[in-house]
Amino acid sequence: MITTPLLSILRARGKQKYRTLKYPNGSPPLPDRFLGKPVISSTSCPKDCTLCITSCPVAAIQKTETLHIDMGVCLFCGNCVEACPNGTIRFSKDFHLASQDRGSLVIQQREGGDNVQESTVPSPRRDKIQLFRKSFKLRQVSAGGCNACELDCNVLSTVAWDMGRFGIQFVASPRHADGILVTGPVTENMKVALEKTYRAVPSPKVVIAVGSCAISGGPYKDHPEQMNGVSSLLPVDLFIPGCPPHPLVILEGLLRFLGRI
Repeated sequence: MITTPLLSILRARGKQKYRTLKYPNGSPPLPDRFLGKPVISSTSCPKDCTLCITSCPVAAIQKTETLHIDMGVCLFCGNCVEACPNGTIRFSKDFHLASQDRGSLVIQQREGGDNVQESTVPSPRRDKIQLFRKSFKLRQVSAGGCNACELDCNVLSTVAWDMGRFGIQFVASPRHADGILVTGPVTENMKVALEKTYRAVPSPKVVIAVGSCAISGGPYKDHPEQMNGVSSLLPVDLFIPGCPPHPLVILEGLLRFLGRI
């Protein structure tokens, strides 16, 4: 006999239907305000880029021979888009931002057209990654973050994203992990804790830097009480830029890193 409370649960479940996103089988809808990979147009770029450069609060935009944007530093605030009177810089809806190579996060302006640089994760190091393709456990370390990147990482464990279906999970102990996922600029107070956590992870192990703080120090860059990101202490295997990165950016980076897509 089915009781009334159970019937209510079944009815609610029927109305909710299947809530988990179909990604990577098709791209999920992105919010209108989503800012993805930056695009630099050379056709409308004036000789003087002072407005774009000075509008950036973290000096992610620089110009040598050509204009370039460092996504590892960029806060994706959109100030440069508003400041540029010629529409030289815009942000696309491209969410393929993660990279194993720190240098690939720099978007260069190309002569004769828009930049067409592909910011994708190169082929993983098979001697290490092949072990983790179907089961990848991570210990998340908040090394002085503001909790924005941490929240978007936590979202991946919810019903809508359910990264567990890919064998990716956050675990409580570094001794049960295949690597660490670090957010925050690595403050002095967290330096020793991060190093101890890294040493506790059995080899071979992976280090993932999520967010501009973990990659470069973010808005706290060069402050004496932080380390300008994880790379100053540990070898980083995967960089996922953003402030904070959208959950889709994080998930896409992890899946491509593992060779799952």
